[in-house]
Amino acid sequence: MSCSICEKRKEKRFCPAVHGRICPQCCGESREVTLDCPSDCIYLQQARAHEKPRKADELDPKLLFLKVEIPEQFVYQHEHLIVGLSFALYKSARLHRDIVDHDLVVALTSMAQAYGTLVNSGLHYESQITSVTQQAVIQEVQTMVKEYREAEQKHTGQTSLRDADVLRALVFLARMAQARTSGRPRSRAYLDFLFTQFPEKDSVIAGAGDTPSRIIVP
Repeated sequence: MSCSICEKRKEKRFCPAVHGRICPQCCGESREVTLDCPSDCIYLQQARAHEKPRKADELDPKLLFLKVEIPEQFVYQHEHLIVGLSFALYKSARLHRDIVDHDLVVALTSMAQAYGTLVNSGLHYESQITSVTQQAVIQEVQTMVKEYREAEQKHTGQTSLRDADVLRALVFLARMAQARTSGRPRSRAYLDFLFTQFPEKDSVIAGAGDTPSRIIVP
C-alpha cells in the first residue's frame, strides 16, 4: 500500500489527521504544517519529546518586546494575574477548537502593543486584527483583566492593578508562547501545555488564595 499523501512511498504508520496510513517522510514534513495533528497522536508526541528548543535567532525580536523588563520578583508578586491571563487563553481555546498557537501569539502581541502604547503615551491603541478567532482570544483576555480588577475591588476595596503590570504579564506570556510553540503553522504545543495546567471546572480568580502556587514558566 502506498502513502495516502504522496502516493509514492510505502505507508508505515496510521495518521489520524488524514484517517489513513502514510509514510514517515510525509509525516515529518507535513506534521502541524498542512496536517491538523490531534494532540494524542503518538507520533506527534514522540516528535515533541525529541524536538530541540528554537534558537533565539529563529524568533522575531519584535514579538519578544525586549525593551520590557520583567524582574523575577514580578512573576511571584503577580502570580494570580499571570495564572488568570493563562486561564483566559485556555478558556478561549476550549470555546474555539480551531485556535492554534499562532492565534495566541498574535493576540498576546497585539494586546501587549496596545498596553505598551497606553503605558508610554496614555493613548488607546486600536487593534487591526481581523481574524475572528484571534479577536475572540483578545476579548477573553480583556474580560479576565476586567474581572480581576473587580475581584480586587470586592476583596480589598480598591484596585491596585496597574496597566504597566498587565503589560509585563502579557509580555511574559508572549515570550512563553514563543518559547513553547514549534513555530509550525498549525502547532498546538503551547495550547497543549496550557491544557495540562488547568483541569476542567478549575477556578482561578475566585478562591485564588486557597490554591497552591501554580506559576507557569517557560
